[in-house]
Amino acid sequence: MGAPDPSRLSLNTATVRKQWKLAQILDGCARHGIRGVAPWRDQVQEFGLDQTARLAKTHGLTVTGLCRGGFFTGKNWLEDNRRAIAEAHVLGAQCLVLVVGGLLFESKNLVRAREVVRESLQEILPEARQAGVPLAIEPLHPMQAAERACINTLEQALDLCDALDPGGSRGAPALGVAVDAYHVWWDPKLEAQIQRAGSRILAYHICDWLVPTRDLLNDRGMMGDGVIDLPRIRCWVEAAGYAGFHEVEIFSELDWWRKNPDDVLATCKQRHRECS
Repeated sequence: MGAPDPSRLSLNTATVRKQWKLAQILDGCARHGIRGVAPWRDQVQEFGLDQTARLAKTHGLTVTGLCRGGFFTGKNWLEDNRRAIAEAHVLGAQCLVLVVGGLLFESKNLVRAREVVRESLQEILPEARQAGVPLAIEPLHPMQAAERACINTLEQALDLCDALDPGGSRGAPALGVAVDAYHVWWDPKLEAQIQRAGSRILAYHICDWLVPTRDLLNDRGMMGDGVIDLPRIRCWVEAAGYAGFHEVEIFSELDWWRKNPDDVLATCKQRHRECS
């Protein structure tokens, strides 16, 4: 397994969001030679959409994704996703990442929740296609099925892609997937589904799974500190034809959010090179 291309490193702004504001993060990426960035919408709104687009361009940063749209099983999802698509368009984001939402309010019907996700995607997809913003479904670990995402495997996500955007399997998909190693590393079908995804892979997210995990949402590990075979998954992704950025996304209330953010970015570069 060869080493990853260091120029393919991207920083999801969640990784240092507790220490830095968005402008500081964009400046930090430029200073550390990190060429990609994936901001979160609340940070963009705080700093200003046009200001974010200008500063990213000034620093020569590729916006590898915008986090996030989705939550189709909640209230006011349509207007929020329309705004997210418009924001992604202004930023020139390579995709809008979708966290699809969990169970419907006061419901235990997981089947119906997944039907609602499909219906909602079908409604919003033409607007995203018109705006030139690819939508990336991000399957989340089953531990988050109830409250955050009822799409939990790459297979489920790709079934939606094939049903709603059949032409996308031949390249330039309007609907694809974000492969987040943290959420899918456990899946026994992962290699086959990555191969199936091919050009539908719009984003590749990396961090590590700690043992023990002390918090199911905010205790992700830096690459190399956990049990995920990241080099193997990267090889699968690259063999499927993905040549995009490797986006570090670490939620770490107990560790990395407490460290000097310059040290965090330096460690991201080192671990990307040595452990992913």
